[in-house]
Amino acid sequence: METIKSYLENMFRNLPQTEEISRMKSELLSNMEDKYHELKSEGKAEHEAVGIVISEFGNIDELLEEMNIEIADHKETYPEVSSEEAREFIKLKRQTSFLIGIGVTLILTGVSLLVFLSQLIENQYIFQNVPLEARGSLPVIFLFLLIAPAVGLFVYSGIRLERYKYIEEGRFTLAASLRSFLSDELKDVSPRQHTGTIIGVILCVLSPLAIFVGSLFGENASVYGVSILLLMVAAAVFIFITTGTMPETYKRLLKIEEFNPERKKQNKLIGAVAGIIWPLAVCIFLFSGFVFGLWHIAWVVFPITGILFGGFCAFYSIINSN
Repeated sequence: METIKSYLENMFRNLPQTEEISRMKSELLSNMEDKYHELKSEGKAEHEAVGIVISEFGNIDELLEEMNIEIADHKETYPEVSSEEAREFIKLKRQTSFLIGIGVTLILTGVSLLVFLSQLIENQYIFQNVPLEARGSLPVIFLFLLIAPAVGLFVYSGIRLERYKYIEEGRFTLAASLRSFLSDELKDVSPRQHTGTIIGVILCVLSPLAIFVGSLFGENASVYGVSILLLMVAAAVFIFITTGTMPETYKRLLKIEEFNPERKKQNKLIGAVAGIIWPLAVCIFLFSGFVFGLWHIAWVVFPITGILFGGFCAFYSIINSN
């Protein structure tokens, strides 16, 4: 039933919000619901009932003509995505999500290696024969050696997805039958995302224990705990990306939830804020550790940032909905 409501929202999203159009939309939804329940009572499967309802009621132009409603240029014409194109897009998103996950993991591993090597150098365990002026640069070199291939993976993934930019931007339509099948497949791939989210959250929650355990063996050991914390976060992020991409891909094709045209407008601001505060949090974390030696406590910047960001998202969503 949610598929029908989402399809109806997409049908009317480019029409003027007049009283006549609103009444037409309400009546159409009621008729579609009645037909849907009638088909279900006859023993029709979920996707079959949805497909029949949409095929019978889903032509907005005919409905406008029947009700003598004339609207000039009421809808922008978008290309229809075929089943083959949808399958290829899903396959490509699965591949690129793996590459992006590796890229993010490489960057976080590089930061972990930076902290680890810096402490080893400070304790004079390694690179003792290297001039003192050059020792501080060596961990940074290793960091950039991992950042470089990561950036390459990001660029390569973006290039491969370029031909499906019209799908990423939502400038397409779907046939009713394809929409029904994708809705059913979404139900199958969603449990994997739930499992990945649980595992990732557990890793993030347990990661500070590495610092606490390290502090039991001295201040230097707590710095090594920071490296382990970052590796655990890297593993969690990789799981989030690889398990979360497939449900998001189906939702993007169906234009539901966060990919609904209205929700996408909200997400632009939230994404812009996230692009500022999370890099800032990383900078504060590294600055506190390297300049003031506060590795044992600097990690709290991440949960604090997460709480504040989550509060902002909730507040913004409430204000926008009202």
